[in-house]
Amino acid sequence: MGAGRTVSIVDDDEAVRLAVASLVRSLGWATQLFASAEEFLASAHLSDTTCVISDERMPGMSGAAMHDRLVQLGYAPPMIFVTAFPTPELCAKVGAHGVLAVIEKPFDAQTIEHWLNVALSLP
Repeated sequence: MGAGRTVSIVDDDEAVRLAVASLVRSLGWATQLFASAEEFLASAHLSDTTCVISDERMPGMSGAAMHDRLVQLGYAPPMIFVTAFPTPELCAKVGAHGVLAVIEKPFDAQTIEHWLNVALSLP
């Protein structure tokens, strides 16, 4: 199902990062894990990332700032934000700047699966 598709997961909360990775792998996709936006941006995995699931509020660079930096660097993988704080400003960024979805924590497996299918253009 997920051959050739890598989902990069960026979250400063290790428990959330590991749980989301386990869920994504159970759905058939490969994962790369990063504890910060800066770690992801400095990695060699930008070009092989087909979707990013990221926390919005993290120490250092936010998920939104990371998204903007990815666009500046010429990368535009579908981005899914997971956050306990879905502000109106963040939600407005969804369609306007290429962010696919803002999912409020806590979330269920079906929500992540749905948005990954949308992101990766699967039925």
